[in-house]
Amino acid sequence: MSKKSFLKKFYPDEYYESIFNIDFKWLQKRNIKGLLIDLDNTIVPRKEREVSKNLIEWFSELSKKGFKVCIISNNWKARTGKIGKSLGVPVVARAVKPRRKAFERGMKILKTNREQTAVIGDQIFTDVFGGNRMNLLTILVVPLSKSDLFYTKILRKLERLILKGYKGSREC
Repeated sequence: MSKKSFLKKFYPDEYYESIFNIDFKWLQKRNIKGLLIDLDNTIVPRKEREVSKNLIEWFSELSKKGFKVCIISNNWKARTGKIGKSLGVPVVARAVKPRRKAFERGMKILKTNREQTAVIGDQIFTDVFGGNRMNLLTILVVPLSKSDLFYTKILRKLERLILKGYKGSREC
């Protein structure tokens, strides 16, 4: 296996500055109906416990556009459940991404298949790699804050190295 083909497992299909910049018409053209969205540093900063009015409106717009959404997080159920409830979406907590089981559970909840599902997240080694392993469309966003767990900070350095070779970015 060549270095390039190995690294492709870690490349997202799309890369955006923020969830608010994602081109949902592009997703609709690809028949995407379900979104598995990470929580920490994707939709809210890691230490945040409340959701913003803008985020509530964004999730409402997703619903109006016909997308079904499930939050998939490696975080604990108490926090993810509270945020999911605030946004009116189901949650898969303690997901242990990049394991396949979490993505399969999310698709089962949404009643979507692989061709209809996209993963949105801020981490290459959990969200993008996990979604790519499942042959889902993957979207990477820039993390909302620099606050990370110690091991995530180490992985962020590796992510930067991987992203140097990334081609095909729509926005970043």
